[in-house]
Amino acid sequence: MRIANFAIITGLSGSGKSLAIHTLEDLGYFCVDNLPIRLIPTFVDLCEVSSEEITKIGVVIDIRERNFLSDFDQVYEELRRRKLPMTLIFLEADDDVLIRRYSESRRPHPLGTLDTIKENIAEERKLLANVRTKADIIVDTSRFNVHQFRSYLFELLSEGRRKRKLFISVVSFGYKYGLPNDSDLVFDVRFLPNPHFNEELRNKTGIEEEVCRFVTGGKEYQEFFKRLTGFISFLLPRFIAEGKSYLTIGIGCTGGRHRSVVVANELAKFIEDKGFMVRVCHRDIERQ
Repeated sequence: MRIANFAIITGLSGSGKSLAIHTLEDLGYFCVDNLPIRLIPTFVDLCEVSSEEITKIGVVIDIRERNFLSDFDQVYEELRRRKLPMTLIFLEADDDVLIRRYSESRRPHPLGTLDTIKENIAEERKLLANVRTKADIIVDTSRFNVHQFRSYLFELLSEGRRKRKLFISVVSFGYKYGLPNDSDLVFDVRFLPNPHFNEELRNKTGIEEEVCRFVTGGKEYQEFFKRLTGFISFLLPRFIAEGKSYLTIGIGCTGGRHRSVVVANELAKFIEDKGFMVRVCHRDIERQ
């Protein structure tokens, strides 16, 4: 039986790989967690000759397996040469999120060679840098709760999503808190009128109708949004032609609570109306 979909999940410890593999199972994938990397080609062979109808397989590989780093390049290139329909998904998260997750789970970091969790995370990022560069999709799980991450993976890996071959995430953020790590495109909307200086709107967010009317009401916004959507319309078919499967668009203002939220919501509606699968994340909307 020819393999139709082959997903490899890897990334930082604590970034959500266990949840990812459970989600793959729910999508009908035959999955193995922490398979020795040298055995992956053999595992694929066995699935293809199995008497059972196995067309979708998923594996989790990471730093827990001692030969992972030394053997990754060789195995990865072998799988690529076989022209498998393979997707390498790399999961990561911000340091403070990973530290909190380890604190809540009370589990040790797999490296465990340095004095603090933060130092182990930094070392793991360095060790996995090469693997990350080969990923087809990089997902920062910091912005998801468990249910959102599960829904996101369903959208990312489901058969319905593949009809348009491009999944788009629109992320609003505040520049004062830094750029989103995985953004492909970033647009700065700090030139738009700022509701923060309006006492009636300061404590509201861009989700609320009064703030939305304030931001979108001027000619400057109308001209900007026309140009923005024109640019996005120009790019999307070209990204598809290139074979890109995942696109993240960052929309930033100063604090990430007003202008960027409004523009991100409006842009997501525009993209959805074009027939693409899109999700919106307001990274900094709860920050003060």
